[in-house]
Amino acid sequence: MDKNTVIGFILIGVVLVLFVWFNRPSEEQIKAQQRYNDSVARVEQAALAQIDQAKATANLAPTTAADTVGLPDSVREERLRGTYGAFARAAVGTEEFVTLENDKVEVRISTKGGRLCYARLKEYTTYDKQPLVLFDGSDESALNLTMITANQRVINTADLYFTPIKGADGRSVTMRLDAGNGAHMDFTYSLAPDDYMLRYTILAAGMNGILAPSTRSLDLTWTQHARQLEHGRKYENQYTALYYKYVADDVDKLSETKDADKQISNRLKWIGYKNKYFATVLIADDAFTASKLESRLTPDTDTAHLKTFTAMTSVDFDPSRPDTIGFNYFIGPNKYKLLGAYDKGRDKADRLSLDELVPLGYKWVRPINRYFIVPIFDYLGRFLTNYGVIILILTLIVKLVLFPLTYRSYMSTAKMRVLRPQVEAINARYPKQEQAMDRQKATMELYSRAGASPMSGCLPMLLQMPILIALYWLFPTAIELRQQSFLWAKDLSTFDAVISWDANIPLISSFMGNHISLFCLLMTIVNVVYSKINMNMSNTGQQQMPGMAMMTYMMPVMFFFIFNQNAAGLSYYFLVSTLITILQTASFRYFINEDKLLAKLEANKKKPRKRGSFMERMAEMQKKQQAELERQQKQRNTQRQAQNTKRQERKR
Repeated sequence: MDKNTVIGFILIGVVLVLFVWFNRPSEEQIKAQQRYNDSVARVEQAALAQIDQAKATANLAPTTAADTVGLPDSVREERLRGTYGAFARAAVGTEEFVTLENDKVEVRISTKGGRLCYARLKEYTTYDKQPLVLFDGSDESALNLTMITANQRVINTADLYFTPIKGADGRSVTMRLDAGNGAHMDFTYSLAPDDYMLRYTILAAGMNGILAPSTRSLDLTWTQHARQLEHGRKYENQYTALYYKYVADDVDKLSETKDADKQISNRLKWIGYKNKYFATVLIADDAFTASKLESRLTPDTDTAHLKTFTAMTSVDFDPSRPDTIGFNYFIGPNKYKLLGAYDKGRDKADRLSLDELVPLGYKWVRPINRYFIVPIFDYLGRFLTNYGVIILILTLIVKLVLFPLTYRSYMSTAKMRVLRPQVEAINARYPKQEQAMDRQKATMELYSRAGASPMSGCLPMLLQMPILIALYWLFPTAIELRQQSFLWAKDLSTFDAVISWDANIPLISSFMGNHISLFCLLMTIVNVVYSKINMNMSNTGQQQMPGMAMMTYMMPVMFFFIFNQNAAGLSYYFLVSTLITILQTASFRYFINEDKLLAKLEANKKKPRKRGSFMERMAEMQKKQQAELERQQKQRNTQRQAQNTKRQERKR
């Protein structure tokens, strides 16, 4: 930098200093400006005097209606407009409720948020005979829509007050959210005369310039606390869960036993909050997109609720178009036939599949309940009102269907039982442990020549298992049994406690609860008796696995701990079923002449008999197994000889 440049910068600095010096305000001007600033400050301070001092600092939170109480109207309106924009007037109001009802459902719509806030099912009561209310108030159920205004303000409908416009029929209401200058959003609710479906639609009018131009969806948050409605918290909780259905696809659910959440990018048709016997389902006309679902177990201290469900999702929405966004609320019982009726007339891709809310078992078991057990159950329910009698008749029908399998299983056991002396003779011929394969081979050869097969007795029992498992799933979830009494049981859908206590017994209380169910106890006793009878009848003379007899008696005792907290109707079914089985067994034993049966088997031995493919495979497997055992034995003998030879050489 040369000398001329330095001189130039110095002159510029001098000029600026002189300019500021000569243009500074006089003492009188400074005092006048101070007086003006003080007067403005006093006006603002008077206007904001009633606002909390903590919110008077920088970075103020968005102003709510409560923050503006007591302010001058002009200041209050300005504050609310800064937060809510065109919805400022809707930020202030008083919560009111509009009731809609038919013969089945009573619901209430709140003007705050324009949301469904109360639902009662008229045809049902809780286990303690109170009105069956699924949820009541914002503490138990809340639905909020989030919108972005043109000036980038976040608006939550839960904070705003709607104006109710009641329908002439008394079963519909429109909740209007006023945005000024004719612009508004309408939430319309309508209830059909005799249905559990509540229609819910959203219509936006004149919102194109009020909401952000980029708006293509509405974010929806739906939360509900699932109430305890049944006697027996453990098993009600086991069947309480958040369900959801993919568009044109399957129904799925979150875990019932632990906290769970899931982020879903696929489109969902509906989201349902399900108790054991009742559900609230929000069904979209189109679909929900980009959903996050949460299920949380409530603390044990909250004895009124079981779980908290939350769905954060979106629905397509374009404020520039006067399209209606449509939903249906299903608020009703988890009754299989009722839920299935909502799919009548629908194409397969459009089916709601609400009947999946009724857990009828695994996919390979569900058809048994769907096409066999449930239709019989419903048919008998049309003529009989006593469900104890209905279960008895259903048990007889099931036993009649299974009779051919039961008879075949008994005959297989009877054949091996009459051959028992010959099997014992084989055991005496091959008494040593290393002769086990020879003993087994001779026994199988005896059964083959006589026409008896151990598998023919096992196979019928295996074929019965799907039906037994299907019934195990059906009875605890069949709403038809709910609050139906029979004998000493006041409610067949829950346990029938005859002895109860308050003390917590480690391990025992967690498995069987603090009570003893009489039907379950009787079922256990009868099963122990049947196990004894069955062991005596199935003694074929073959060696049993160690501890097998003890295991046979332990199984009914284990079932006592499993079933003690379950539905009394289920224990009653298994009690009746086992009693019928004992009667069948006694009848078979009485009418079947075992001497004639033995003579027939002896005659079979003399006939040239072509072994079936199964017996051929069994014989071939035994040969291979015997050959492998002989090879291993020779190998072990060779190794022993080599070891003995080495020891003798070392001694030398």
